[in-house]
Amino acid sequence: MVMIILSNVCFTVGIVFWLWGTLPLVGKSSVLFKLHSLSVSDTLGSMAIIIGLLLRIPDKWPLLVLALISLAIWNTVLGYVLAYCSSDGGNHV
Repeated sequence: MVMIILSNVCFTVGIVFWLWGTLPLVGKSSVLFKLHSLSVSDTLGSMAIIIGLLLRIPDKWPLLVLALISLAIWNTVLGYVLAYCSSDGGNHV
C-alpha cells in the first residue's frame, strides 16, 4: 500500500514537472531559454514517472534503470548540441 502511494506521488510530481515546463513557452523569453526550461522539466518529470513505475513494478528494474540512464544521457547530449548549434561554432560546419 505504501509503495502504491509513493508511486502515485512520483506520477503526480512527474506530471507537475511536465506542466511546469510548458509555462515558459508562452512567455516572451528567448527560444534557448524556452528550450532549456522545457527540456529540464521534461527530463525531471519523465524521471519521476519512471521512478514511480520502478516502485510499482520492481521486477522490471533493469529496463527501468536503463530508461533512466538513457533519458539522462540523451537529454544532456541534446542540450549540448543545441547550445553548440546556437553559438558561433555551429556556423562553421
